[in-house]
Amino acid sequence: MIAAPDRTPLPREFYDRPVLEVAPDLLGRVLVRNSPDGPIALRLTEVEAYAGEADPGSHAYRGRTARNDVMFGPPGHAYVYFTYGMWHCLNFVCGPEGVASGVLVRAGEVIEGAELARPRRLSARNDRELAKGPARLATALDVDRALNGADLCAGPEAPLTVLAGTPTHPDLVETGPRTGVGGEGSVHPWRFWEANDPTVSPYRAHAPRRRRT
Repeated sequence: MIAAPDRTPLPREFYDRPVLEVAPDLLGRVLVRNSPDGPIALRLTEVEAYAGEADPGSHAYRGRTARNDVMFGPPGHAYVYFTYGMWHCLNFVCGPEGVASGVLVRAGEVIEGAELARPRRLSARNDRELAKGPARLATALDVDRALNGADLCAGPEAPLTVLAGTPTHPDLVETGPRTGVGGEGSVHPWRFWEANDPTVSPYRAHAPRRRRT
């Protein structure tokens, strides 16, 4: 008999660790987005770690700004950013307060509330594609900058919370380079995903953006 996923919210201590410990440990956990329309629950299957000022791929690499302020702590909060003028992405802040690091939530399996996510993701061919990629995930869960700084540990009724779920067995955790990260940051194998899971997004190497003439 398979045990039901643990619905205990993760405590702040879970996030108050080095980002490379937190990131793979998030696989199999359950992210819950509570909204007036009802909850959507997502089993996490793919994440990426970003190590702040020590990481050329991180938004905090060049120090603290108004945009990345949330990344500097305290841990257990959401960092939401807007990218390419059209998409939002959701991150979980990790590590001690004052040291920027975070985990980008890249993909997951919608296990509750798919009927709420589908109207936001009309291009998804099936439910496996509802949150297959960080922008798709944020869209499916209706996550935008209004949730930047949201406390993930504020309780089960908070807009965003993460439940213990059923952690992915270490033998099923794969790792490789982060998607779309170029330069010195491209060498880090800090993308973690559950092996053979159909909701994991395809890897894409960094492609330099061309200047418009």
